[in-house]
Amino acid sequence: MATKAANLSAVTPRPVKEETPLSIILRRFRKHRMAMISLGVILVVFIISMFAKQLAPFSADDLNVSNRFGAPGSVSADTGKVHVLGTDNIGRDYFSRLLYAGRISLTVAFLSVLVSELIGIVVGAIAGFYGGWIDSLLMRFVEFLLTIPSLPLLLIISSMLLRNPDLIPIPAPVLNILGKVMLLRPSDARQAVLIVLVLAGLGWLTAAQLMRGSILSLREQTFVEAARSLGASNGRIIFNHMIPNSMAPIIVDASLSLAGYIVAEASLSFLGFGIQDPIPTWGNMLSATQTYMYDRPWLPLIPGLPIFLCSLAFNYIGDGLRDALDPRLKT
Repeated sequence: MATKAANLSAVTPRPVKEETPLSIILRRFRKHRMAMISLGVILVVFIISMFAKQLAPFSADDLNVSNRFGAPGSVSADTGKVHVLGTDNIGRDYFSRLLYAGRISLTVAFLSVLVSELIGIVVGAIAGFYGGWIDSLLMRFVEFLLTIPSLPLLLIISSMLLRNPDLIPIPAPVLNILGKVMLLRPSDARQAVLIVLVLAGLGWLTAAQLMRGSILSLREQTFVEAARSLGASNGRIIFNHMIPNSMAPIIVDASLSLAGYIVAEASLSFLGFGIQDPIPTWGNMLSATQTYMYDRPWLPLIPGLPIFLCSLAFNYIGDGLRDALDPRLKT
């Protein structure tokens, strides 16, 4: 017995590998197979869109009326280049416009998410932290906007802004920067910026509710009282302590909202209230096919497939992030 006890005492325990919160989140996310596949799809689409100018054989607005509805794989008589997906109703290369449209549509979606989540974070944090009449006023306003059907309101606001673009002055540096990002002239980039403002103007409501709920659960925590006792101001407590600890539901909401914004931008463009042709987006390319889809039923699939793939992929990524950021999961 003494020998066994000595042997047991001589056994050194294996060191336990400590995991950081980020490594735990990444490990949980990698377990979600569809989220990983979707992340790969989005990365491929993002890289292709980022190098649209280099990959596209034609410019987005190069047209040849004598080559309307060219067959996929046909060769341009003028340049000798191949129309990979054929041409549209006025002879523009479908493949090139699809690449440029992806860059514009994804940029609009990402900017809309960024602006709407920032507004929602600030409004929700202020409402949850201060409470009282401030909370009641802000949340009743949010609830009122949530009762209004979003699509008709988006159509009305978009129509007003597109007909009167000077209603909202946009600084020239912003138009120049975004024009370079989306490969557009500054005058054309104004349409994209207005659509971002329209989408973000009604998209921050859910983020505000999520942030308010998180702040309400944190404002009585010990670390908040400790920060207050050390003389931290309310603004510092909100932005340095409470918001960083409430970002998990916001990250999930942002990833899920990307799918919604891609579909919303496509819907506005499809109905003629979004970014207008000749600026290519997946939505207005889809809208242009409806006149000819009975004779050429494959045309809507060209812009419709990336809309479907991206919206589905962002939904799966959001689902994976929700599982990875859930504190109730122990594995």
